[in-house]
Amino acid sequence: MTAIVMATALALPLTAIGPTRAAGSAPATTPDQIADPVRDPIPEVPGQSRLGLVLSEHTSFPKSEPTPAPVDGRLVRQARINTLMEVPDGSHRQAVPDLNGNLYLVKDGVPYVYLDVAAQFAPQFFSGRGLGQGFGYVAFHPDFANNGKFYTVHTERASLAPEVPDWSQTNTVYHGVITEWTATDPAADTFTGTNREVLRIGFGGQIHGIQEIGFNPTARKRHADYGLLYIAVGDGGQGFRNTDPQNLTVPHGKLLRIDPTGSGSTNGRYGIPPTNPFVGGTNALHEIYALGLRDPHRFSWDRLTGRMYLGHIGEHAIEAIYEVRAGDNFGWSEREGNFVFDRTTANPCDKLRPLPPDDERYGYTYPVAAYDHDPAPGWNCTSDVGVAVAGGFVYRGRNLPALRGKYLFGDLVDGRVFYTEVGQMRRGEEPAPVHRLSLFDAAGNPVRMQDLSGVGAPGDRNRVDLRFGTDAQGEVYVLAKANGRIWKVTGTKEFATGTVGHTRVPGALRPANWAPVTPAKWRFTGKEVVLTEAGQPRPGPRRPFEYAVLTAGPRLGAVEIRAEVRIDTPVQVTDRDVVIIFGYQSDTQFYYVHLSTDNTILPHNGIFKVDNADRERIDYQWNGRSRGAPPAIVDADWHSVRIRHLPATGEIAVYLNGAKDPLMTARDHTFTAGRVGFGSFDNIGRLRGLAVRGTPAV
Repeated sequence: MTAIVMATALALPLTAIGPTRAAGSAPATTPDQIADPVRDPIPEVPGQSRLGLVLSEHTSFPKSEPTPAPVDGRLVRQARINTLMEVPDGSHRQAVPDLNGNLYLVKDGVPYVYLDVAAQFAPQFFSGRGLGQGFGYVAFHPDFANNGKFYTVHTERASLAPEVPDWSQTNTVYHGVITEWTATDPAADTFTGTNREVLRIGFGGQIHGIQEIGFNPTARKRHADYGLLYIAVGDGGQGFRNTDPQNLTVPHGKLLRIDPTGSGSTNGRYGIPPTNPFVGGTNALHEIYALGLRDPHRFSWDRLTGRMYLGHIGEHAIEAIYEVRAGDNFGWSEREGNFVFDRTTANPCDKLRPLPPDDERYGYTYPVAAYDHDPAPGWNCTSDVGVAVAGGFVYRGRNLPALRGKYLFGDLVDGRVFYTEVGQMRRGEEPAPVHRLSLFDAAGNPVRMQDLSGVGAPGDRNRVDLRFGTDAQGEVYVLAKANGRIWKVTGTKEFATGTVGHTRVPGALRPANWAPVTPAKWRFTGKEVVLTEAGQPRPGPRRPFEYAVLTAGPRLGAVEIRAEVRIDTPVQVTDRDVVIIFGYQSDTQFYYVHLSTDNTILPHNGIFKVDNADRERIDYQWNGRSRGAPPAIVDADWHSVRIRHLPATGEIAVYLNGAKDPLMTARDHTFTAGRVGFGSFDNIGRLRGLAVRGTPAV
């Protein structure tokens, strides 16, 4: 079907029409408004939660190939599955789109092809360049059981597409197309019926096209929002100088809302909801629901409150979750998260600035939750750090009460899964704390998504390509493109809560029960174990320089260690530390917990293993670049520490100052028993109140 060209300036190249801004939005930042740059916008790292998700494999998908053959290894996935949803007809069938072209339905855990979208639009169908290109999403009309209607978004190569877009960016390279399908028999397992084009948008870059499309599941018949289609449109990947998201005459960088079964639009193929915020105005698209977006990746509604949340992939540093209301302006590219985005600076590292004192007058909406990129030292401030938010869902299911009221989301690259408390996600206030969830397989073993998703493409071996889905009951599913599998969240479990045993080590502070590396550097008072002089490097593998081992009692397998520790090195020293040793076999075989002021370098503030080789970091908190768990000890005070090691599952958890959530977690099976010790690398410190209990090694 040939598209109808919009008969206004809206159909012209963007350079010909000039920007029109939303009322109240800010002009480009002027030099006198620029404050000092912000290099670490969110110093807090997501805290580790004691709570974890039990993931049971639900189904898997056959390998699919992009069209044309990709040059970007990130597109070489097992199956580029994008979400899971339940078909709203009571059949309990689940729908899963694959960017490479197939719409699958899943019945009783078995997937089958319902519709080959790629074949319908060949040869212009295009999925082999940008990460979001291909058959991106599907949305079933809430009355699908009766009207058989559902909607898809796919991409076409501009040079092969005969249709003219309803809107275009300059130098358009591909089109994003919304199509309506009408099934002859909605209950059939294979599609037969008709389709028609609803709208078409041209994009000048390979990325940030039309992302999710969806209907509000909380809107019932006769509700004003019932049957209205939301469309998340990216900025076209035009870079940070792109002002389209603030231009109300184009759809790029906007969240649109249309009535797909109505009429009255300029192209005559859909209707404009009269309650849209810009209806009745001039120089603004009436389809716009919200604006100021770079890459609005996923959105969803809280089934209890009806509030809408959107996961937004950032440019320079900020991955954000927004609560969305009609007319919101999220600020891109004048703002990124809660910061001014300075598009004028010549230094790419100085993009983020504090908000101006009179920021309220601009009317921007800021995130209700966010985390930042924490790049590696020496980052050039322009390359991709490899961090991107995957928006999710507020859990309102019945099966997992520990998750109720939590917004589950994650990072699509490394597969970390997060939550925030929805009650703390308040507009106009500080963003809610972000917590990292532990993950367990169906047998209860701790895992990471990299473990479940397997090895990725060459050159991108740890990319999970995480996504989320949900069914009609509100239960949550986790997807990985890396191996084309879907897991259902079937339970919750706390980390390292198994029984350690009840054998206590007597005389834990008795001086005669300690064996130090260098006795002259130690003082044992009967109440404290004191390292009085800094250690020196020793021959052999890199490991703590100076430590003392508790020799009393049996070697323990499962163990819990409780103590208070203090670092006596002055706080002005930035890399001060003490270590607690466990699983000790010999001078070159043991685990240790490094408690440090510094969490920005690999050797500090983590859980480590020494196994006849240089110490190896094994905790889950290190991001692989520049951050670990929050600094453990930043002062000269005493701090309580609790360590649990469960060799049967490999779980290791470290708790600080009575916290219920662990500071650090790890899984390792190298050492199944051993002794306990205390020490440091090149600092001084002390230990008191030591209590050790566990299960004697066989």
